[in-house]
Amino acid sequence: MAVPLKIFFVSPEISPFAKTGGLADIASALPKEIKNAGHDIRLFMPQYTVVNDRKFVLREVIRLKKLDIPFGDTRIHVNIKSSFLPDTKIQVYFLDYPPYFNREEFYVDPKTNRDYADNAERFALFCRSAIETLKRLHWHPDVIHCNDWQTGFIPVFLKTLYKDDDSFKNTKTLFTIHNLAYQGIFPVSKLKMTGLPDTLFTIGNSLEYYGKVSFLKAGIEYADLINTVSPTYNQEIQNDKELGFGFQDILKRRSKSLYGILNGVDYSEWSPEVDQWIPGKYDSKSLTNKIVDKQQLLGFCNLPYDENVPCIGLISRLVDQKGLDLIVKKFDQIMEPGVQFIILGKGEEKYQEFFTAAAQKYPQQFAAFFRFDNRLAHLIEAGCDMFLMPSKFEPCGLNQLYSLRYGTIPIVRKTGGLADTVVDFSTDEQKGTGFVFEKYDADDFLTTLKLAVHTFGDKKKWKGMIRRGMKQDFSWKASSREYIKLYTKLNKEK
Repeated sequence: MAVPLKIFFVSPEISPFAKTGGLADIASALPKEIKNAGHDIRLFMPQYTVVNDRKFVLREVIRLKKLDIPFGDTRIHVNIKSSFLPDTKIQVYFLDYPPYFNREEFYVDPKTNRDYADNAERFALFCRSAIETLKRLHWHPDVIHCNDWQTGFIPVFLKTLYKDDDSFKNTKTLFTIHNLAYQGIFPVSKLKMTGLPDTLFTIGNSLEYYGKVSFLKAGIEYADLINTVSPTYNQEIQNDKELGFGFQDILKRRSKSLYGILNGVDYSEWSPEVDQWIPGKYDSKSLTNKIVDKQQLLGFCNLPYDENVPCIGLISRLVDQKGLDLIVKKFDQIMEPGVQFIILGKGEEKYQEFFTAAAQKYPQQFAAFFRFDNRLAHLIEAGCDMFLMPSKFEPCGLNQLYSLRYGTIPIVRKTGGLADTVVDFSTDEQKGTGFVFEKYDADDFLTTLKLAVHTFGDKKKWKGMIRRGMKQDFSWKASSREYIKLYTKLNKEK
């Protein structure tokens, strides 16, 4: 093995402590593989309200109490607590500052359904606290691995306020873009409390973005290396204006430092052989219990069971990015072939209202649940026959990977990680693992879905596709090796 490295992994959410999406799963699964490879990795995240001290056995760390953080014209005292990632020896540090993080939701005010007005201050403090925690611990990582816009100011601080600090003279940064659509853009006035020179915020300088400041741009500009979460998405955000969200020129300029690494799956949690949340365990050699899971799922949803009626699942944020507009446009036609459809997720009010009405219109075919529900998510993956992901764009996607493992045939659009992981059955029946449509168009989407429903009637072809999908290996082992290569590359550049 190569020389063991010290990695400080910073993320705004980590499962099982706090989760709104796939980032939390990644921030839990990837460090386990890094640790298994022999490296010293420690995690850092905010202590939100849901991170209960007793439930997760958080402990105070004497030398991390009342950590003094410079913040504008004042200083803020925070506490850093400690626990372990469940069933591991991976230490997790939590930023405890109730005025900023003791809230019902992580990023959005549920009263207004808009981002918290002080998100800039909250996550600037988060970034500064991560660095100050390392100083107080006297632990000097080789790499600080930053994830998404909430961590974007860590590379900035290291190369400005801490550039002469011996604690970090050998520390490099990797910045992972999980979704370019979330950019952390705020008025310049919001960032005065960072203590950074005003020149960095002026027009044309590294932190300025169309008259404002972007945490995402900060991470891209200042990190030593950058990566996205699939090879195709890496190319899309550099070459497609729509998917580049105004950042394509910045990313192209840094293309030699930009990599695409496909996300993986934690099969200790997401695999039907061992899944603790499903009543029937099964594998590719024996699919009998998948029927048991389907019956359980439909019973929970108050939908009738019929082995000849395909059940389609969707677990997603209910937002435009996820292709919800295509579903809405063709909803009645989707219901026509005699299918069942189950949706789990939260999001825009217009979609929740539409699906609420749809459940009343199709009580024998459709059910919708507007919440985060891990148990139900696992049951949907196991009990459905197909899984729908018609995304407008998808950096990587995890649910299509879960679906392949559960023998639940994915129906996806050819974009980002979906393009990298699902082989189109209609193009190659011998290798196909799902159904893929290319153009973001409601008619193309419906045609592909109807083809999937038609193919479901051919049990021999369908079982062959199930078994091919279940044999695919998207474990974190391969992906973690790619991250370790980047860590090693950074370590050699010291």
